[in-house]
Amino acid sequence: MDNQYQKLKNADLDHVRHAIRSGQYRSHTAGLGQGFLQANLAILPQEYALDFMRFCQRNPKPCPLTGVSDTGNPMMFTMGRDIDIRTDVPAYNVYRNGALDHDCHDILDVWSSDMVVFALGCSFTFEHALIRDGIPIWHIDHDKTVPMFRSNIDTVPSGPFRGKMVVSMRAIPKSRVQDAIDISRKFPLAHGGPVHWGDPRDIGIQSLDAPDWGDAAPVPDDHVPVFWACGVTPQVAIEAAKLPLCITHKPGHMLITDVRDDAEIPVLT
Repeated sequence: MDNQYQKLKNADLDHVRHAIRSGQYRSHTAGLGQGFLQANLAILPQEYALDFMRFCQRNPKPCPLTGVSDTGNPMMFTMGRDIDIRTDVPAYNVYRNGALDHDCHDILDVWSSDMVVFALGCSFTFEHALIRDGIPIWHIDHDKTVPMFRSNIDTVPSGPFRGKMVVSMRAIPKSRVQDAIDISRKFPLAHGGPVHWGDPRDIGIQSLDAPDWGDAAPVPDDHVPVFWACGVTPQVAIEAAKLPLCITHKPGHMLITDVRDDAEIPVLT
């Protein structure tokens, strides 16, 4: 297991952000920044921003909107006092014409003055609360990325943005499923409660051994697969929209904000 990851799990937010900004840490952020909201990203030209904002408002479970930048300003001042969106995420995906062009560890050479940044809440946020309540999270314990799947659940379209919902899966002990539901419902900025639990085929997932993103995770006999709406959903919508250029986080590699994870609205303290 990565020793740096283990050190950062117990580090304060300044140390975590410095390690990411300096390029010392380039892996997933599950389990990091305890107590603070993590966010998915969608960065796109201003001409598409209003349609994308409508997409988020129409699909609040997979796309809980927590922050929007000023056009051309990479400093996300509503998400933190010193967040440069060009460098403060461990890894990014760059899409051109709806297809993944490449991933990278900063977007300094891709950023332009017409870009608008959308920050969307992430389920990594409520995982800390599950752990505090004694519910184990396999991918955090094993330094892996949460498994994510394309479901058969439709989103509500807006302009060119449309597609199926992406869900993330955690295997929860049978005796703790209701606890996991109740705890995650307290985090509306982090997708809230799950959208499904039990047979994955009911939401179009044929095999838990082959996630579309992240790492496969075991589901022991005394556990139940529980599925939450996932902030990778906008990446599916962006693929469908075929924008000339769009930037997202690489799945599992989130922005860690200065917003407390128990906030009902994104307000800095």
